[in-house]
Amino acid sequence: MALSSKFLLFCFLLFFISPSIAKTSFRPKALVLPVTKDGSTLQYLTQIKQRTPLVPVKLTLDLGGQFLWVVCEKEYVSSSYRFAPCHSAPCSLANAPYCFECFGTKPRPGCHNNTCNLLPENTINGISFNGPVSMDVASIQSTDGKNPGKVVSVPKLLFVCADSFHLTDLAKGVTGMAGLGRTKISLPSLFSSAFSFKRKFAICLSSSTKANGAVFFGDGPYVMLPGVDVSKSLTYTPLILNPVTTAALTFTDLPSSDYFIEVKSIKINGHVIPMNTSLLSIDKKGFGGTKISTVHPYTVLESSIYEVFIEAFTKGLAKVPRVKPVSPFGACFNSTHIGSTRAGAAVPQIDLVLQSSKVIWSIFGANSMVQVKDDVLCLGFVDGGVNPRTSIVIGGHQLEDNLLQFDLATSRLGFSSSLLFHRTTCSNFNFTSNA
Repeated sequence: MALSSKFLLFCFLLFFISPSIAKTSFRPKALVLPVTKDGSTLQYLTQIKQRTPLVPVKLTLDLGGQFLWVVCEKEYVSSSYRFAPCHSAPCSLANAPYCFECFGTKPRPGCHNNTCNLLPENTINGISFNGPVSMDVASIQSTDGKNPGKVVSVPKLLFVCADSFHLTDLAKGVTGMAGLGRTKISLPSLFSSAFSFKRKFAICLSSSTKANGAVFFGDGPYVMLPGVDVSKSLTYTPLILNPVTTAALTFTDLPSSDYFIEVKSIKINGHVIPMNTSLLSIDKKGFGGTKISTVHPYTVLESSIYEVFIEAFTKGLAKVPRVKPVSPFGACFNSTHIGSTRAGAAVPQIDLVLQSSKVIWSIFGANSMVQVKDDVLCLGFVDGGVNPRTSIVIGGHQLEDNLLQFDLATSRLGFSSSLLFHRTTCSNFNFTSNA
């Protein structure tokens, strides 16, 4: 083969194999997106700019989501939109072996023949349906870990087009979901590939609906005002791979894109609660274990675990009058009889004991209790029923004002426990000063 022919072949392969090569001479070490909490749905929302010309795209954050999906109907207008041809390199990267045929309409974003497709899922309600693998320009702000920096662009960021019915139960104004899960085409993987930084990301969710939290792509520092580098105070535990998909529908037999950790036991006020510990392991069918989720507003416990958990917690608050439960919670208390601490209500400490007795994720009042009325506090854990797919799902309320770093390369989770003990919160990243 002639040298010129080899060069042309190399360029052709590079064009398709790198659907998210960054179009910038500036190479950021990390990126940052603001995250807001929606008061109506309790979903965590973020926003990227996408398309030509660029428009803001509002998204529900899905920690375990497989990829970015966006509704592509009449409102999707972009001169830089591209679809992924069947059996092309982007389809291979996405593990999307099947072709998509679109009938009864002219070609448009989200509707092209000879396109590979995946199954975008609304993980709030489990709605899942075919959607073509697509690419378009996206822009995002860089960061040095202390301040936002230059805006950088990815000319062919891979995503999946969805239909408008996928938006059912999502927050007002949302047009898709931002998947951060354990796949090659989730946002952390694509951004890491585009800018050649470490395959790490971190989430820091604000407890306030009026102040932004953040998601960082890349390594730390993660500095919160007044100058607290949270990356220096992380405890680490392995991320466990569930070998069976937890998606509602799937074309291929892949491991779960959710993030699981190993919880060995649960302590309340220093005492281990009795439970069927086999529920804490993942069985051959992918059932059991503990995962972390941003689409569940509160931690969900399998029924038998929930019962002993509630019993032990209420025993620790025996002197506080209980009141009628407020849905979806099972244990509520008269808050006028509960004191306060730097880390929220003065209630029994909850400890998730991880790979050893020395590795503990501690949950204090700010993350365990929910103020439902002026004088009523409820324990912010809910009953997940008998034989759920996952025994423990650590939900958003328990994650707020905790920084969690996910290291995809080493399969390791770093967690801070409550930042309130460091005299800061997740709403204290300085989004207002440009580097």
